Amino acid sequence: MPNLAIMTSVCPDWTLDEIIVAMKKHGYTGLEPRIEWDHASGIEVSLSPDKRKEYRDKMESEALQFCAIATGVRMAEPDLQIRSQHIETLRQSIDLAADLGAPYIRTFGGEYDTSVELSPVIDYVVEGYRQVLDYADQRDITLLMEVHDVWCHSAPVRTVIERTNHKRLAALWDMMHPMRKQETPLETFTNLGQHTQHVHIHDAVYTDEGKLKITPLGEGLFDPTEPIHLLLQTGYDGYYSIEVIQQRGKQENSDGVMQQHAEKLREIIEQS
Repeated sequence: MPNLAIMTSVCPDWTLDEIIVAMKKHGYTGLEPRIEWDHASGIEVSLSPDKRKEYRDKMESEALQFCAIATGVRMAEPDLQIRSQHIETLRQSIDLAADLGAPYIRTFGGEYDTSVELSPVIDYVVEGYRQVLDYADQRDITLLMEVHDVWCHSAPVRTVIERTNHKRLAALWDMMHPMRKQETPLETFTNLGQHTQHVHIHDAVYTDEGKLKITPLGEGLFDPTEPIHLLLQTGYDGYYSIEVIQQRGKQENSDGVMQQHAEKLREIIEQS
């Protein structure tokens, strides 16, 4: 069976108990809390030690796990003071992940001045990661750099990982974002296949205004079938985490999103 996970962005109004019920119902085994967004599950770096133990025990008693912690940390942030705050958040997130039993932490490259040469920006990002990677290793946590924002092309992400040259930095392959930038799944796989330890899944179309609109999986423009097939050929056995961002208080159909994505993902994986 594939390892299916959801981000709390799918169900921002649900408590952890409600999330667990839905995970069991639809066959998910991993939960990826998106911290910093005040989701009803309450999983943040401010969570008390007692609550961390309670939440971890609750998940493990149902044969579930926290598979990753999703942060908004941006290593390319050009303002040193702001980046130092991101790095401090990352240190706190490492502790949270270790206490909850989550092996991974999602980070971003983030925006940078694209008028400057890329190589010094990559060096700057590498230096930022190196500030925390030894601590991550001490706590048995791997940091993930996602192909996202101005880092949607996979080659620069690969360069960051390889220049950093640390076992605790790997790639998060968001299967939609490189395709948005006209990069083929084979190109992304060639660059990041050997570095990928976690995957984000979603699908979308463009509106008449040129904005992305999330769709049911398989009904948009960004079919994950080929990238999943490529990863499975390497023996990938990590999580496929559903990232459908819904707003608190909007009464979105979280249960329906979970059901449709689980059914479609199983279909794709079984046919790969």
